[in-house]
Order: sequence, then structure tokens, then C-alpha cells
Amino acid sequence: MGREHLLGIEGMPAERIKLILDTAESFKEVLERPIRKVPTLRGVSVANLFFEPSTRTRVSFELAEKRLSAELVNVSAASSSVLKGETLKDTARNIEAMKVDIVVIRHSAPGAPHFLARCLESSVINAGDGAHEHPTQALLDLLTLRERFGELKGLRVVIVGDITYSRVARSNIWGLKRMGASVALCGPPTLMPLRVEGMGVEVYHNLDQALQGADVIYVLRLQLERQKEGLLPSLREYTNQWGITAQRLTKLKQKFIIMHPGPLNRGIEITPEVADGPYSVILDQVTNGVAVRMAILYLLSGGKVEG
Repeated sequence: MGREHLLGIEGMPAERIKLILDTAESFKEVLERPIRKVPTLRGVSVANLFFEPSTRTRVSFELAEKRLSAELVNVSAASSSVLKGETLKDTARNIEAMKVDIVVIRHSAPGAPHFLARCLESSVINAGDGAHEHPTQALLDLLTLRERFGELKGLRVVIVGDITYSRVARSNIWGLKRMGASVALCGPPTLMPLRVEGMGVEVYHNLDQALQGADVIYVLRLQLERQKEGLLPSLREYTNQWGITAQRLTKLKQKFIIMHPGPLNRGIEITPEVADGPYSVILDQVTNGVAVRMAILYLLSGGKVEG
């Protein structure tokens, strides 16, 4: 890819995004085989450092590494020497000293992957840093949209919900706009970042107005664990005003799809009948996550195929 790390989508050229998506499409064929494993990264060592809870992203990276025959080791905060007072830098450098080629990190501190990229000779992949970015999620979302629509340019994507605390929203805004889509944001004023219009997006607080003409409705999880008290009157009011329900969708005349990065708060930001309904591509996103992460690991390793 012409770079040593994958730290974020902001500033990534459209050609590089296209290369990742094209490579991921080729790896999807591997996932359809009876034996879903190739020797592509045999001899490459990957360390997964997850200092925040994760299911989809962590399992997706592990599967991608195993599908490519890489050697992997998993490190969590609960089982690391961080609990004994060791710094993130020392933890990572000690792991690198064991001849690790790629470090995948999820951390609550924005900028943690960028910090490691300055400290390590290994390639660093950002698996989510605080409320900053989640680049692999945005890339798998772009792949899902390209599969559905064929072309990203001209799509109208409405991102709904907790924008302030969403790293997914930020990465998707950068990626979608880079590929020619238009982006609108909708959510409570208390969960909308200040001066977010500077990112080249439309901002709405009325959901029914925002959804008019949407090709994609991207629903965000309400991140209660990151919020301070007093940002919302109640969860019931949030659902009434900004929840994606079947009744609300019946008002729309255009065709659209529903996306969500997971995990879902069913009955809060999205109702079960919508999440599991015919408009939903949520499970397609999960499947594409493995292919995208395979592509990134492959490209960061030099794109060399063994065997």
C-alpha cells in the first residue's frame, strides 16, 4: 500500500481505499471455499493487543490471520503486565522483541496506535482508538456498499445517533466523502460534535427530515459507557426521536439499506424487526470484515503470496 501502518482513514487517497477493497473482494473467494485457508502469510507473526472489550473486531482479525496462515498471539488488558504498571510502550516493545511483524491494537486512548507506530518497527493496525477512528470498520462498510450499489459516488448516507463518541462515524465520514458519497448526520444536539459541519456534512436533529432521499441509513450504537450524565432525558425519548423503527421506515418512498457496526442495543437505536428485516445488511458487514482485514494484513506484509 506504500505505507507501513493503517492508522486511520483521514487523508487516505481514494486509490489506496480502492486497492484495499479490490484485494478484499479477491479474498472473499477464499472464504467461500470448503477449506477456508491459504498459506499467504505463513511465517508472519501478528500480535492482537485489545485493551477494550470487543467481539466482532477481535474475532474478525483472528479469523483473518488464521485464514492467511499467520502466527498470532492475543493480549488483553486483563492478562497483560499493564495491570502491574507497565506502560503501553514497554508492553508493545517487549512483544515486538519476540519478533512480531504486525501489531493490531484497540485502545481507549485516542492516538494510541499513532504513538505505537512511532515506537515500533512493526506495522501497526488501528482496531479502534477511543472516539477517534475505526478505519477497518469503515473499509468493510465501504466494501458492503460497493457490493450493493456498484458505485459509491453519488450515494446519500445518513448516519444516525451518537455522533460525538463514535469513532465509526468519523472514519466513515472520511471514507465516504473521499469516495464521492454525500453524508448527513442526525442525532440529539447533545451528541453532535461542535463545528462538525466543517467535515463537509449536513447536520439534522429531525430524523424524518434527514431520512428523505437516503440510500443508506447507518445506525450507531448509543455508547452509554462513554457518556457523561445528563446528555439524554431518557432512553425512551431517544428511541421516540431518533430510533429506527419499522413504522418510521414506512414513510420512506425510496429504496434504502440499513447498516449498523454492532453491537446492537435492540429496542433503543434500532428495533429487532428492522435489524433482522429485509433492508438490513448488518450480517454482510460482519462477513466483509474478515475479507477486509485479510486484505490489510496481506498488503501490509508486502503483498507476497507463498505457495
